[in-house]
Amino acid sequence: MSADAESRWPEVARDYVQAIADTKLLLGQRYGEWMLKGPNLEDDISGASNGQDEIGQVRQLFRLLEKQGVDRDWLETDREPAEYANAQPLDEEAEAWPTFMVQVALSDRAAWLLLDAIRHEDFTGMVQKMGEDEYFHLEHHDARLETLAVDQPEAVEAALERYFPGILAFIGPATHGAGADPLVEAGFTDRAVAEIRGAFREHYVDLFAGTDVAVPALTDDVPDPDEWDEKRRRSGDGHIDQRVADQLQGVTNREYVIE
Repeated sequence: MSADAESRWPEVARDYVQAIADTKLLLGQRYGEWMLKGPNLEDDISGASNGQDEIGQVRQLFRLLEKQGVDRDWLETDREPAEYANAQPLDEEAEAWPTFMVQVALSDRAAWLLLDAIRHEDFTGMVQKMGEDEYFHLEHHDARLETLAVDQPEAVEAALERYFPGILAFIGPATHGAGADPLVEAGFTDRAVAEIRGAFREHYVDLFAGTDVAVPALTDDVPDPDEWDEKRRRSGDGHIDQRVADQLQGVTNREYVIE
């Protein structure tokens, strides 16, 4: 399916939306992995609900991408691991609860900030509805991180240091500032990446104020703009495991599909 010339987004906008969609797809995967491993039943239920919301949002974003000429079969069932454009922290399954909470909190908030910046008519109403879901996701993350910052500050700070460079790459380079952000110039978004980076970090500085957790600084060379992959919104060639790609594509369940 192809979009006509008048309704077609710029290529950079298609890549931007696919990165948001793929991040939400991997969030659903990571929530599923931790659905029965949280410290209490409330966290398990919350994670299951969050994962369901994310997958519902992925379906809506994939429909928009299909209208823009992106092949639906490729999006859903025919990609190599390196073709997923998810936020880098979601490449791996977290090994401990504090690590998991930082991983999904950073990724979910960054994806929401990028989505909320879109001002294209194709997203009218959709972003507002998704924001209603995201409000509860982000509130839950913040509440858990506040508790963990008191109980396990070293684990939280280590996870922030581990994942912050990758999440800044997902948001985008500092060089995409006012007057230099291609999506703002195209009229697709209303906030430059540099502004989103600042708001993102400031949220966590405020959240962890009064605790022993330090938030990594914003540095203009993270990501290095010369090494940043705009399509996959990351530096380097890392990606999810083949096993995870197979799970996302339902490879092991295809034999049970009724034609």
